[in-house]
Amino acid sequence: MSRLFRLWPLLAGLLASLGMPAAHGSEASTLLDALNRYRSTPQACAGDALGELPPLRADARLILPEGQELQPALVAAGYPMVHAQSIRLSGPRDAAAAMALLQAHYCRTLLDARFVHIGIHQAERDWRIVLARPLLAAGLADWQREGQTLLEGINAARALPRRCGEQTYPAAPALSWNPLLGELAERHSRAMANGNFFAHVDHEGYTPADRAELAGYAGQAVGENIAAALDTPAQVLTGWLDSPAHCANLMNARFQELGAAYAIDPQSDAGIYWTALFGTP
Repeated sequence: MSRLFRLWPLLAGLLASLGMPAAHGSEASTLLDALNRYRSTPQACAGDALGELPPLRADARLILPEGQELQPALVAAGYPMVHAQSIRLSGPRDAAAAMALLQAHYCRTLLDARFVHIGIHQAERDWRIVLARPLLAAGLADWQREGQTLLEGINAARALPRRCGEQTYPAAPALSWNPLLGELAERHSRAMANGNFFAHVDHEGYTPADRAELAGYAGQAVGENIAAALDTPAQVLTGWLDSPAHCANLMNARFQELGAAYAIDPQSDAGIYWTALFGTP
């Protein structure tokens, strides 16, 4: 068994260099599933109420055994880090015990919208969990074009029956682009980026429905999905489909219109923020 542990970092590095995901051990996979369930529903943390987040994705380059310094190891693995944090646990026998400790002591880190990737290394009762956000890739078009691309992906997803968490949804009609909802989505993305926050309720206390009403949108219903630290519409859509609450909005047949946009602020924690605003005229 110890021989496998010594070989694992070399294997993980090889898979990462080939662009292939490295398999997690069963307990590591169980812990990742628990972390993503935790992030997928609103949580109370340190006295604050925090909303649901898209799931973390496993990245073999972040599977770092004890003894490796975080930043040099990520550089050596070829991970283009902007922000990363390492959590070490000693004592948990299994994923359930590790999750209990993480919730009790690291809820802020687990519920940080900046983090999009994770690596989990376990050796007996020693765990190392690395969460990270990579550099943003260049090449995004303007927010209208990327919003339309996101709309196309959402409509492709709505065209098929889908299971969102415990709920099964039939295929739903395609959404049409609404320019006003697009402008509102851009404003909220910009507010999050410039204000360095991640929430449906803005700093003035307005909800998505409030903002739509104030802007003159006369629809019967409004819904909103947000994302952060993801730099392509495809990544955003994948994260939303993997999150039960976000997926439910995407598949809601009541919605008929959409506006979507991103905004970037290099000084913000997450770098890039996305908003999709759904409406029923």
